Amino acid sequence: MFPLRDSIPRVHVPYAVYALIALNALAFAYTLTLTRPEVAQLFHLYGVVPARFSHPLAAQAVGYPAFGLQTFVTYMFLHGGWLHVIVNMWTLWIFADNIEDVMGPLRFVGFYLSCGLAALGVHYLFNPESIAPVVGASGAIAGVMGAYFLLYPHAKVVTLIPIFIFPLILNIPAVLYLGIWFAAQFFSGVSDLASSGSGAGIAWWAHAGGFVAGMLLLPLFRKKGRCYFCAKPDGQDFLRRRRDGGGGWPPGRDF
Repeated sequence: MFPLRDSIPRVHVPYAVYALIALNALAFAYTLTLTRPEVAQLFHLYGVVPARFSHPLAAQAVGYPAFGLQTFVTYMFLHGGWLHVIVNMWTLWIFADNIEDVMGPLRFVGFYLSCGLAALGVHYLFNPESIAPVVGASGAIAGVMGAYFLLYPHAKVVTLIPIFIFPLILNIPAVLYLGIWFAAQFFSGVSDLASSGSGAGIAWWAHAGGFVAGMLLLPLFRKKGRCYFCAKPDGQDFLRRRRDGGGGWPPGRDF
């Protein structure tokens, strides 16, 4: 399933989302200037290699710099190919503007990075000996999707479902779309554990962990009075929607 758009309008200009997409695009553009060995070296130095932190002395002995805590953030801005970065940035664009609406730019950045760290922590719990570098914004974006799941279950997601060579486009409730997405990540992670496989390089548990983290962290980062189109508005949100006839602020208005 691939999301094409959602039904929830935004109120504020999503400056943080723009900035995150731009930083990811710039980082990916930089990797295009490198040779394959140079990209591999970049991913090992600025992605997260779990075994590097499980066995720090051994990691230093084979050439990893000491500490490397900056990689817990830098890994979120590296991507392994065109499909990886396009799918991630498009998904961020679809869901994140409405989450930034309820948090504001600075809080949203804090939320996004926190979800990325939580996703990484879950991946590490299941793969502490892995020597494969973890790169990509998927865990942080999964956190955005988890928050969206709680705030906008009533939304619709226009979804492309490829069936052989015939594309099927459906209007799916967000609660169903995101619920299926989370279930797919969770059961893929379970299957990967059961088969002791590599998961084709996909960090399933990071996705599932990021999604749950987004749900748990949402109350810490949202601002009261900014949930204009939420399923359960509170306080000022409710008064504004009553004043505007139930529709909230006009789409696209920035204030």
